[in-house]
Amino acid sequence: MALFSILYWLFFMVSLPPLIVMQLAIFMVTAPFDRRRTWVHLFGCFQGMLYVWANPLWRVRVVGREKLPWNSAAVITANHLSILDILVLYGLFAPFKWVAKGELFRVPFVGWNMRLSDYVPIWRGDRVSVRTMMARCRAHLDRGVPVLIFPEGTRSQDGEMLPFKEGAFKLACEANCPVYPVAVSGTGDALPKHGILFRNSMRARVEVLDPLYPAQFGGDPSALREATRAAIQAALPNGKGILGAAAEG
Repeated sequence: MALFSILYWLFFMVSLPPLIVMQLAIFMVTAPFDRRRTWVHLFGCFQGMLYVWANPLWRVRVVGREKLPWNSAAVITANHLSILDILVLYGLFAPFKWVAKGELFRVPFVGWNMRLSDYVPIWRGDRVSVRTMMARCRAHLDRGVPVLIFPEGTRSQDGEMLPFKEGAFKLACEANCPVYPVAVSGTGDALPKHGILFRNSMRARVEVLDPLYPAQFGGDPSALREATRAAIQAALPNGKGILGAAAEG
């Protein structure tokens, strides 16, 4: 498994330069008419899924992607088990903007990809960064572009969902737009939180649940937050998602 992991990450690093060149070309061609950078982002979705398809140990099943809007504001929220969540969520192939930790934007090629797609950075523990993130998300929502947020704020250590932070739900209430809960399972055991060596095969499942509307909760972000968390919890195998959809094969 160690040798396979090394070969896989070598492929990852070697493939990044030509892919970023292709993404830059798409950006330059589409920039005059694609102000939302939808095509640049969709190529990023292909790129993310390419690394799933290229790994014979990994499978992902996406359910309910047709529920997601293409031209209207929405806040997409997903639980967070592993860095692999990012790859499998690209399988949604829907136009959205990630909210991601700022450190990723400094990583060569990866960060360039994120900047080209106009994703939103946030720096942990920095209140100014949080306000800036909220403002940029509001701007995306005002343009009818969904944003995707991990409301736990970080990856779970043991598969148990952490408490949800309220920012995503304040955004939804302010914009009066739906929240789409997304349950991710099967990624937590494939790659440890701190490490690059694969431990197990991955049988991941990404399920888009029915939307929740602020009006259903009287415009209360806290109530919307708890309902979203409960919906995701109920959709996860055994209420966790560590092993995920392994039984589905």
